[in-house]
Parts: sequence; structure tokens; C-alpha cells
Amino acid sequence: MKDSILKTFTVATLLCIVCSVLVAMTATGLKPNIEKNALLDKQLNVLRAAGLAAGDEKISAERASELFGQIEQVVIDLASGTTAADADPAKVDLAAQLKDPNGSVALAASDDTAGVKRLPNQMVVYLVRGADGALGKVVLPIYGQGLWSVMYGFLTLEGDLKTVADLSFYDHGETPGLGGEISNPSKMEKWSGKSAFDESGKPAVHFVKGTAAAGDPYQVDGLSGATLTSNGVNRTVSFWLGEHGYGPYLATLK
Repeated sequence: MKDSILKTFTVATLLCIVCSVLVAMTATGLKPNIEKNALLDKQLNVLRAAGLAAGDEKISAERASELFGQIEQVVIDLASGTTAADADPAKVDLAAQLKDPNGSVALAASDDTAGVKRLPNQMVVYLVRGADGALGKVVLPIYGQGLWSVMYGFLTLEGDLKTVADLSFYDHGETPGLGGEISNPSKMEKWSGKSAFDESGKPAVHFVKGTAAAGDPYQVDGLSGATLTSNGVNRTVSFWLGEHGYGPYLATLK
């Protein structure tokens, strides 16, 4: 009986070791492809936000890399709005900064209108310039709390730094068909052309419940049945356009 238990335990242990080795070898072997796909996904999301690729357009990794090379990546110090000239954009990791007390700062509850809790020290923004070097668009990474999840996306401003060119979300856990429509380009295109700020310079563009008033430069048709997600989008956009978000950087960019 003891021999039987020992043999069973030995076989189970060996099986676990073999499986662990196989899993480790598989993960190691797949790592380059995983990293390559993650980079491609990031590039495509930025290209779409910049208007250099359509939402449903199929683009090869080579073509995406070529187009992405036309975009100027800038690392900024979020608090001061200044450019971190010596920083490598490829090494700016949002998730890692948020986990590091030295790489991010906690927000006071009264300031944390987007529910982000912490702000990274650095962010990467993307500048699209014309052939003459003039600023065409600025793509700003944003994130904030929705109804069920943290929503990650891009807010794109025209070169005047006043007009919304695009708002898109690429990662979230909102309800499909309702709040999940924030990742539907046909729903979000109504943000395009709206004024980001009011006459006093305060963030003003926002979803409304129902249909936006005709001719209103700040109102965007709301998402049907998704009031709480829409409110989360409004708070997120307002936060990142404000003093705790990209406000200082946009002021220096002007």
C-alpha cells in the first residue's frame, strides 16, 4: 500500500515537473510573437486615432511600422507639461509606472474626477505633422473609469489644439451593445469637429443624454441606454484636457 502511494506521488510529481517545463518552453518560444503582436496592436490604435488608418483596414506589420514612423513620439512630464527629451518612448510603460510609487503620484479624491487614482510621471503623446512641418494633429492617450471597467483610448485634437478630431477607446469592459459602443467608430465619430474647450479655456465637449442641440459646439449625441458609461467618458475627457492631465502640455505646445 505504501509503495502504491509513493509511486502515485512520484508519477504525479514528475508529471507536474514535465508540464511546467513544457509550459515554460512554450511561453518562451511564443514571447517574441506576443511582443510583436502587442506592438502592432499599439501602432494600429495610434494610426487609427491619428486618421492614418481606417478602423477596419487590414494593414501588415511592415506597413504599420512604416506609417507609424511618420508620427513624432514625444515623452512628456505630465505634471509640468515639459518634454523629456532624453527619454525613450519605447521604454515608457504606463502599467509599470502606476505600480511604482516613485513612477506615479496618488491623486486626491477631489481631483480624481476620472477615477484613475494614480497618475504616471510620464506619458507618450503622438504628433502628426504636415509636409511643411506644421502641426496637424495631437494624439493623447487617455484612461478613466466607466461603469464596469477602466476605459483606455485616445483623444485626438486638430493642430489648433482646440478642435476634437477623434475620440476612440480600444480597451474596456463596458456592456456590449450599450456602453460598449464607445469602441464603435460610427458612434464616436460625432465627437469629430466639436470644440474641446469653451471660451474661458475650460474643457467643455461632452456626451449629452439623447440628441445634442443643433449647432451646439460642445454637445455630442449620447449613447442610448448607456448613461453611466457616457458620464465616465465625459469625466475622462474633461480630466485629461484639464490641469491634472494634458492641460500644462497643451499650454506649452501652443
